[in-house]
Amino acid sequence: MSAVAKPDNSLENTVFGHEPGLFLLFFTEMWERFSYYGMRALLVLFLIGEIAGGGWGWSRKEALELYALYTGLVYLTPILGGIVADKLLGYRNAVILGALLMTLGHGALAFETPTMFYTGLGLLIFGNGFFKPNISTIVGQLYINNVEKKDAAYTIFYMGINAGAFLGILLCGFVGEQISWSLGFGLAGVFMLLGMIMFFLGQSIFGEVGKKGSTELLAKNSNEPEAEPAVVKDRLIVVGVLAFFTIFFWLAFEQAGGSLTIFAKDYTGRVLTGNAHMAFVITNTFLTIAPLAIVTWVLFKLCQNTYSRIPLSNIAIGISFVLIWITAIFMLSRQFNSRSYEITYSVASEEGEATDYVRTVNTINDYEDGATVYILDKDKKGGAGKLQVLNADVADKYETKISAIVKREKQAETEVPASWFQILNSFFIIAFAPLFSKIWESRFNPSASFKFALGMILLGLGFGAVAWGSSTIPKGADSASVSLWWLVLAYLFHTLGELCLSPVGLSYVSKLAPARLVGLMFGVWFGATAVANYLAGWTGSYIDSISEQIGLVGFFLMFTAIPIVAGLVLIALGGWIKKMMHGIE
Repeated sequence: MSAVAKPDNSLENTVFGHEPGLFLLFFTEMWERFSYYGMRALLVLFLIGEIAGGGWGWSRKEALELYALYTGLVYLTPILGGIVADKLLGYRNAVILGALLMTLGHGALAFETPTMFYTGLGLLIFGNGFFKPNISTIVGQLYINNVEKKDAAYTIFYMGINAGAFLGILLCGFVGEQISWSLGFGLAGVFMLLGMIMFFLGQSIFGEVGKKGSTELLAKNSNEPEAEPAVVKDRLIVVGVLAFFTIFFWLAFEQAGGSLTIFAKDYTGRVLTGNAHMAFVITNTFLTIAPLAIVTWVLFKLCQNTYSRIPLSNIAIGISFVLIWITAIFMLSRQFNSRSYEITYSVASEEGEATDYVRTVNTINDYEDGATVYILDKDKKGGAGKLQVLNADVADKYETKISAIVKREKQAETEVPASWFQILNSFFIIAFAPLFSKIWESRFNPSASFKFALGMILLGLGFGAVAWGSSTIPKGADSASVSLWWLVLAYLFHTLGELCLSPVGLSYVSKLAPARLVGLMFGVWFGATAVANYLAGWTGSYIDSISEQIGLVGFFLMFTAIPIVAGLVLIALGGWIKKMMHGIE
């Protein structure tokens, strides 16, 4: 075979100026990230959740240690997945296999039994290993003869990643926290399945790209000359150096699913009343509808371009969007109809003295004044944690419960879910990714090392905001109620930093690595992320012991300093890195 069937890049066959195959990958990755981040948003909350509410009642340290192990391994297996795809399966087959394993994994999690739970985590870990590096490789192969558009293409692809993360955290987080952990985990699996079907049915759009044996054929037909062995070595060293520095970035950034989630749950004022309540309802509605409308428009443009080429794939993705709109509208309807109630109850101490409590509960159910509800014995001391309210039939399952009386319905009050704050990162990505994509295509496009350094410094500033907000919290405090705006500001800085580093990093791996090694180098890249994810969970597990010694402000200042120092070192190495890249811009 002397020629390779390449994607049609003529102007009339592009979507927003890019090959349509990019957007099929965009939506496939979107649903995979929906499933991953939707599950991740629930993991720690489920593990530390009350047993009566379906959680496992683990300590923070235990939950974050498992979080560290899972998120570390989920980014370690891409090394194996990249090698297998390079040598055996091909990139498309590896993506399909990975998607299948992850679909089965999410299905297993929905059963919530220990055996099925750990089986599900194992399937997710190996499935991600086959999926993650190889879909990124296919993006790079689409642009093998259009290298100048790679940075922009990966930024658009990254928008798909974060659209999925946004929707997964928002919807799986809501369903898991407010309705059922099982349904939250199961919802993640449904969209992973639809993403797999869509990719499988639409892969003809890629031509020979991504097939087994396509790497050598594409390299042979590329208009980019093969680099000399010494140049290849230097460029691979750059990949290694940049991968090493990403450890410091993700070590801090991945606190989002761990210590920052705990900060949101236990130290942030999430109960909003009056104007703040209405502002949140309006904001959350906008944050749900606007990004969903944007990606739906992207879907429309893709289907308009490819309806005759991959009709079955378009039907599959159309079904997925119908389901996601139904789920989103259901969530918003439930939130508009939620109610808060003031309840009173009395608890006798061991000495027999009774203490009266007045508490607020946030619930979907409707209660009348004077109605009896039940709360768990675990909350009887009136701690700051959320009350577990039980219906009578559910309460009968537990030996220790306390009856409480509904005093009155409270108007205009809502509790922001702890997982909700994680959607801010993805929303800001969707909002700012087009701007960054344009900058990377303009004459203001900075060097790789400067992009990485800027990303790290911005990330550090975000943690500086959280540290500042924590300054009023006493050492060793179990709870507090600081302004939620500190987390909003932190996620804004974190997002701007991420846009400078993560999608650009994917692009540079595809440009610096020779075609025969690109799958392996993506595996190495994600291997560095694996180390960072494990360290993120491990360091986060010491939040209680560190805050007892130096306070939460000291804990978060650690994550302020680490990426900023790493960023300054990268700036110092900028000249050397540029030399070692041998002309790659």
